[in-house]
Amino acid sequence: MNDVHHGSCLCGAVTLSMTGPLPQPSACHCTACRKHSGHFEASVDVPRDAVVVAGQENITWYQSSDKVRRGFCRICGSSLFWDPVFRDWTAVAMGAFDGPTGARLKMHIFVSEKGDYYEITDELPQNAR
Repeated sequence: MNDVHHGSCLCGAVTLSMTGPLPQPSACHCTACRKHSGHFEASVDVPRDAVVVAGQENITWYQSSDKVRRGFCRICGSSLFWDPVFRDWTAVAMGAFDGPTGARLKMHIFVSEKGDYYEITDELPQNAR
């Protein structure tokens, strides 16, 4: 039996669902993710076609680079997606999922850009980029 994971933005205008176990998420500490989310961002990379999204008309896409766009709810501003446009997968923000996910962080990335106001104190791998 496959797990079904549901999620939404803060106001509920965008909902999402996925079937199957979630891969291990990464925590990204890059400047862009910190500015987009308000802190570091934890997300899980999944095949784009595995995510069913309702309320797509309420997603605003910001093209943050030539290769990546970031999706957020146009109503409440919730950060939802980090989407590499030339790939067949997308990253879904872990904070968007409702209830327990069963997922555990795999690693920290872009720690060379992390904020100076916090420390990474777990024993997970830390990649400079």
